[in-house]
Amino acid sequence: MNQGATPPAADHTVGRTLVLRGLRATGHVFRVPLDHADPTSADIEVFAREYSSLEHTDDEAARLPWLLFLQGGPGGRGVRTTHLSGWMKAAARDFRILMLDQRGTGLSTPADAATLASLPTPQAQADYLAHFRADSIVADAELIRRRLGSPPWTVFGQSYGGFCTLTYLSAAPAGIERALITGGLAPLSGSPDEVYRATFARVEERNREYFAWYPEDRDLVTRIARHVEDVEEYLPSGERLTARRFQMVGSFLGGNTRVHGLHYLLEDAFTRAPGGPRLSASFLEQVHGIVSRASQPLYALLHESIYCQGSASAWAAQRVLEEYPQFREDAAEPLLTGEMIYPWYFEEDPALRPLRAVADLLAEKDDWGTLYDADVLATNTIPAAAAVYRHDIYVDRNLSLATAAVVRNLQVWETDEFHHDGIADDGEAIFERLLSMTRP
Repeated sequence: MNQGATPPAADHTVGRTLVLRGLRATGHVFRVPLDHADPTSADIEVFAREYSSLEHTDDEAARLPWLLFLQGGPGGRGVRTTHLSGWMKAAARDFRILMLDQRGTGLSTPADAATLASLPTPQAQADYLAHFRADSIVADAELIRRRLGSPPWTVFGQSYGGFCTLTYLSAAPAGIERALITGGLAPLSGSPDEVYRATFARVEERNREYFAWYPEDRDLVTRIARHVEDVEEYLPSGERLTARRFQMVGSFLGGNTRVHGLHYLLEDAFTRAPGGPRLSASFLEQVHGIVSRASQPLYALLHESIYCQGSASAWAAQRVLEEYPQFREDAAEPLLTGEMIYPWYFEEDPALRPLRAVADLLAEKDDWGTLYDADVLATNTIPAAAAVYRHDIYVDRNLSLATAAVVRNLQVWETDEFHHDGIADDGEAIFERLLSMTRP
């Protein structure tokens, strides 16, 4: 090395350990290739936080096996917690938990409008983002496992994390001791259109259920949709609230108990003003927090691509919506929508406007690689267990069971007790049940 040269960055650095309420939290930074298939690829950083329980001494904790948690998304950072509860409390009895900030999120090398602007063209940005799907996340995880010196570990995937777990079982099963999945059995083949036809039907069903509980909210939702067409109402970030963007508050419908929070949101939507009814500042602030993708741009950019293998999404949700006019904003009684992503998001959300060109290129991309290997899954020997939620509006039950039928050695617990975010309601019991299903 030349005198005065900057030494190469370490492949793995460990930060300081925080001791919080009943837990230790230690940060790790790993340098990984942007493109695992290209040895000359530039490096990016992936951050992970290790959690362990203070019920174990430092030495005991260091000897515990690892559990890798793959969170929902795409584009969501790892869970931040200051005390152990729910599934993490259960897991920390027997494991050290490694919580990834999947590439592009949290404290990992970011991928957002500001950082993507350093790339010269939208096509260069799209080429870069093509390395941010489940196959790359799994390659990161397997590289990290080896750097930690861990034998095969337990992988727990929630929602999109379950999709990643299926990719892991396809691509690197030797790195897994057991696989646990909640609300995340992805279709192994087919197009996004099939997914959205199923989920639009589930979301419609959930709308009907919700309005049966709160019939007064049926007229209120329509009133708000008509109001914002006639009266200019602005979100705190400065853009006008449209009816179709308001419909995004239907994200509440995917919750088990959170669904009832929708009623609390709607009940104080209007306030009296000198010129007539207006939407309250409190309501607009809350809606902004729901509909803005400022903190999670990768969700909007990559959401449809998670279903693509060898074909383009071509804005699938927008196309399939035409088959469900009851979800149109100008319907007589418009329904609330789910997690679907539409091209107009990149016009109406200020955080996404700079990304419209790259979003279109990603929607047009027709050479996405394969995410799952049905032949490998059909001969799987890794103990695996999955919770399938019967009325899940985000990951369709029928498509999930079709996948489960392909994966050898996968046990399914189908339940109508929980919705998509079940682990937020009783994560301890769900985790313990799935774990027991994979033990001899």
